[in-house]
Amino acid sequence: MAYLSAAGHRFHYRDVGTGHPVVFVHGFPLDGTMWLEQIDRAASRARCLVPDLRGFGKSDPSTSSALTMERHADDLAALLDGLEVTDVDVVGHSMGGYVALVFAEKYPERLRTLAMVNSKSTADTEQAKAGRDMTAIKAVIQGRAALARDLAEGLLAEGASPWLKARLQTMVEGTRVETIVAALEGMKLRIDRTPTLERLGVPMAAVVGGEDQSAPVAEAEAMVAASPSAQLTVIPGVGHMAPIENPDAVAGALAALWAGAESGAA
Repeated sequence: MAYLSAAGHRFHYRDVGTGHPVVFVHGFPLDGTMWLEQIDRAASRARCLVPDLRGFGKSDPSTSSALTMERHADDLAALLDGLEVTDVDVVGHSMGGYVALVFAEKYPERLRTLAMVNSKSTADTEQAKAGRDMTAIKAVIQGRAALARDLAEGLLAEGASPWLKARLQTMVEGTRVETIVAALEGMKLRIDRTPTLERLGVPMAAVVGGEDQSAPVAEAEAMVAASPSAQLTVIPGVGHMAPIENPDAVAGALAALWAGAESGAA
């Protein structure tokens, strides 16, 4: 674990393993520890770079009222500059997938592969935006613990173990309330980036849980249909937290994506 100052901010990140660099981008309202199982499985073949996004985890607090996907993508590029890393595989979970799509749009020359895990390329509907506003109000009034309990029930598949619920709750409760509110606002502001997938010049994978209600299978199928070179992995019995609900299946899908890129470059 280390810290690096980039884009006028101090970021906490993990740098584990050897091989081609992979950036793992966490979802909302989580931190880089959601990728621990994936680090364990990938570190023997890849250099795993796992930042806490601006305001999240152990990175410094943010004073922004809206943490946009563009801000996070530019932060990732600045972090890679600081680490002297050029091209990367990018893996984004949920909100991290939104960030990954902006990165693919703004920095295509730095992208070798893209993996969208429990994520989607479409913008929020008006109903979804209203739901984010209500979540922000609830987080301010009731605090992180109430939000953590709600997400532990809503994001995981039915029948998830108490350990998985505890794991998710710990991450949510560790996120600053102002970051939660600013991230919700930032996600509301994002646009439909399906056209970015249509122009994507690198292999892409969509990984989704069969019971994911937040980014359902249909969204993953639409991303694969839009991308010129894509593969779909649907994991049965898994909700919105596939990397911790079934880490082996996620790791297998990522390994297949990276192996394809390596063979194509050979």
